[in-house]
Amino acid sequence: MQALRKTHAGHGIELADAAEPVPGPNEVLVRVHSAGVCGTDLHIAEWTPSYHFLASALPVTIGHEFSGEIVACGEGADALPLGQLVAVRPSVTCGKCAACVSSDFDACTTRRGIGVMRTGGFAALVNVPLRNCVPVPAGVSAEVAALSEPLSVSWEAVRTGGVGPGDRVLVLGPGNIGQGIAVFARAAGARQVVVAGHGDAARLAVVQSLGFPDTLDLQGTDLESAAAPYLVQGKFDVVIEATGAAAVMAPALRVLKTHGVLVVTGIHAAPVSIDLVNLVRQHQQIRGSYRAAEAAWPQVVAFMRDHQDLLGRMVTHRVPLSRAPEAFALARDREASKVLIQPRLAAAGTQA
Repeated sequence: MQALRKTHAGHGIELADAAEPVPGPNEVLVRVHSAGVCGTDLHIAEWTPSYHFLASALPVTIGHEFSGEIVACGEGADALPLGQLVAVRPSVTCGKCAACVSSDFDACTTRRGIGVMRTGGFAALVNVPLRNCVPVPAGVSAEVAALSEPLSVSWEAVRTGGVGPGDRVLVLGPGNIGQGIAVFARAAGARQVVVAGHGDAARLAVVQSLGFPDTLDLQGTDLESAAAPYLVQGKFDVVIEATGAAAVMAPALRVLKTHGVLVVTGIHAAPVSIDLVNLVRQHQQIRGSYRAAEAAWPQVVAFMRDHQDLLGRMVTHRVPLSRAPEAFALARDREASKVLIQPRLAAAGTQA
């Protein structure tokens, strides 16, 4: 079978032949339906410094945002029926460290990511530990199920920011993570959600289709100037960064109110300078947000069940595995919102 692989420590990825996997103990074999291209995949392809830790795992099939059906079970992994649609939680815990032994899996110290440090979902078939499979309720499409991982990241960012009723929230970055942050902030009771991008017409259009008319495109301007009409009402209670761009950090703090919270979800390629004196005097907080707790995933899946039509608008392009480089180009050039690679899609072309 074909698989999209990172084969060497340097720029590039490639389609290559890979043996069909056989599930081991406590694993299931998943036939991939949809696998999303995200910023992590782009960083891996570009080989940015924040992902050089992958070197020890190469060569590896990438892809960590995916859904599919269970088609075979290894020993001790038959708790879910064959044919069950699952979303895959990509963080695989070791089961051996002190945290895992005490069942505190969220604190595992030697976890390995599916599609990062072990074989991922940009392939027709992939082995997944049974405990990483989250059953998807009947009626939820496999495409929406493939959004589970980025939506869990968005959910965690909103939780980390403590967004609540009446808050005014600024989201920096209109990609899939930023879109999910806007959706969950609204669900948490925020009275205003503003989403900003930079040269992001296509993705901001998707944001607007999700019911968020307050969008800013910072191309040719700066954050404070673009946000001026909103700052008349006061600075933002919570700013959530989902860009990975160092240049947004200082302006983000300047539009944040005293006692406000800045949540950082982007993976930055280099250290970022912060004016700590102003931070202290304004009594602001900076909080990092990464993966959601395992217990959050059923909540995210339940939200997907109740808002499937809305969330489906995030998916703008579907590409067969054989044309995966096109999917990466669409995501890299910000011509798409969420691009799904679908191994079973005919190779005729890209669907939008």
